Amino acid sequence: MEISDIEKLINDAVELDELHVSFDGSQCKVIAIADFLGELSRVKKQQTIYAPLSQVIKDGAIHAVTIKTFTTSVWQREKMFNLPL
Repeated sequence: MEISDIEKLINDAVELDELHVSFDGSQCKVIAIADFLGELSRVKKQQTIYAPLSQVIKDGAIHAVTIKTFTTSVWQREKMFNLPL
């Protein structure tokens, strides 16, 4: 599985302002940025990003996923601490 495949799965399912993905072997790290995420509970934020990946996780292409979500304003303050992946 390639990073572009993971990005496509997420972008096809969720409209985000920014998406950053790193993939090392079977471990995937995702940073998702969108203002609507600020309206969701912590669990719903994770579920929103995790859902498009559920089949490839089930198939074993991805073993572990770390998801961080930010609104655009929070991302402006936090990106220096969260990039590069």
